[in-house]
Amino acid sequence: MINMIQYLEKNPSLLTLLKENKASLVGVTELEQKAIITSFDEDETCLEIGIWH
Repeated sequence: MINMIQYLEKNPSLLTLLKENKASLVGVTELEQKAIITSFDEDETCLEIGIWH
């Protein structure tokens, strides 16, 4: 799972495809995939308003 998240960090275009349901992550459940996408969205929001965690 960590390798997959690191890959998505390096390839944000794939994250866009995941959000648009044009791609999926093999070996990851739908719930896990939603959680991954949500975590990336939350990181962007926190960075925009200046929150670091």
